Amino acid sequence: MPVESSSSGVVRQAKQKRKSHSLSIKRTNSTEQDRLGLHRDMLDGQSCDNLECLARIEDSKLPLSLKTNLMDLFSQIEREFESLYIENIELRREIETLNDRLTADGQTLEGADLAKGALKTKTSHSTSQLSQKLKTTYKASTSKPRSNSCHAPISGARNFSVSGWELWGGDSWIVSSFKATTSRAVCHLLREYVGHRDGIWDLSVTRTQPTVLGTASADHTAMLWSIETGKCLLKYLGHQGSVNSIKFHPTEQMALTASGDQTAHIWRFLVQLPTPQPVADVSQPPGDDDVEVSDKDEADVEADGPTDCPSVRMASVTLRSHQGVVIAADWLVGGKQAVTASWDRAANLYDVETSELVHSLMGHDQELTHCCTHPTQRLVVTSSRDTTFRLWDFRDPSIHSVNVFQGHTDTVTSAVFTVGDNVVSGSDDRTVKVWDLKNMRSPIATIRTDSAVNRISVSVSQKIIALPHDNRQVRLFDMSGVRLARLPRSNRQGHRRMVCCSAWCEDNTSCNLFTCGFDRQAIGWNINIPALLQEK
Repeated sequence: MPVESSSSGVVRQAKQKRKSHSLSIKRTNSTEQDRLGLHRDMLDGQSCDNLECLARIEDSKLPLSLKTNLMDLFSQIEREFESLYIENIELRREIETLNDRLTADGQTLEGADLAKGALKTKTSHSTSQLSQKLKTTYKASTSKPRSNSCHAPISGARNFSVSGWELWGGDSWIVSSFKATTSRAVCHLLREYVGHRDGIWDLSVTRTQPTVLGTASADHTAMLWSIETGKCLLKYLGHQGSVNSIKFHPTEQMALTASGDQTAHIWRFLVQLPTPQPVADVSQPPGDDDVEVSDKDEADVEADGPTDCPSVRMASVTLRSHQGVVIAADWLVGGKQAVTASWDRAANLYDVETSELVHSLMGHDQELTHCCTHPTQRLVVTSSRDTTFRLWDFRDPSIHSVNVFQGHTDTVTSAVFTVGDNVVSGSDDRTVKVWDLKNMRSPIATIRTDSAVNRISVSVSQKIIALPHDNRQVRLFDMSGVRLARLPRSNRQGHRRMVCCSAWCEDNTSCNLFTCGFDRQAIGWNINIPALLQEK
């Protein structure tokens, strides 16, 4: 009996100690809540729940040490949630302050009321995984996928914008330069090219006359378009899988396409341009930005696609030897050789006339994502999911050197040459880096974005970089990393899904930039480059 009395006394003291500790936590928290002006009703409800939980623990038959650990854990969880709640309140107050400041300056808000809207809570890691899964499914397909999930919008990590202010979640909030108003004055949507029945992976513009636009789609086709009218001029039906890239011969009317059927095709085309039509006014007020469009709306757009477009079904040359999806292809300078990049981790160099394999470029540890050739020299750059890109030098016939560059932390989605001595690489790690060919040890400029970057393009004359993003945005930067503009996007213009590729065409007086994406359309933009550079 004396032993039992002593034990019950120890338990009673421990209970009293825990209760006093719980009350002291409650008093401390209530003091902080009063200081920050939080909602008392919510906090009192949370305190009641905690007391009930503690009471249940007191009545349990768990050992004393386990009870103590549980209560410590509950108190830590409560403090963590309180800090998150306080941070959320403070962030909302900052948003309201920005709203008041913008209203005082005569600015209007883009999109919904941010103070009332819920923050997006998907992490950047899960978004990147979803994006990569969608890309892999599409590019490897040999039969046309029609699942609605393939057209689901890809959202960023707690990302929203207030006019030109771009705020993104995480441990910090970053405010970029105010460019929304000026961007609309120098960047105009001019033409939409609608007709593909699945996502468009790549686009390119011919280097010979007549100047036409080419698109490569997951619907197993490539199409040629009149830039001025938006009419489909020709459809190529020779592939049995997703068409992942398209490039035009430098001097002849030939196209090079790469496909998920493990081949690359070279095919000839002959087109006649139709009479140009007046350009419709597709401009919209800024308040319509970021409104979602359903798949039903896209189906209505799809029904308006070309039905009487002439077609080509046979390739002039078929390039074989890959054991996986051919993800990209390009012509070497002069057009007598072509290079292909594949998911079998190799890039192949072919002789165009004989279709024979000249060199197999091995070394990447994972699947290749892109390849590009220098416009004036026998140089090739290949990018890969192994976070690297490689520079292959064929200028000396007796020596084929290779250099490996490790500047990214995730898949390198594309690496392209400029007319000068620069390489620009983009990655799923949300960065774009500019490199000097004469000194490739470290980048000369780094651009940090809020979304994964897909196939980029650099203008020939002004060296402006066009960045297509997973989050449906297209942004323009200069070679030093200064942001110039964001292309306008609303519920009636711009891309509704991930933007896959961009391509400049400065020789055209109307449309000098083209973009394409998962929404099954290509868009022609008019970028007033002198005005854009003047604003910089």
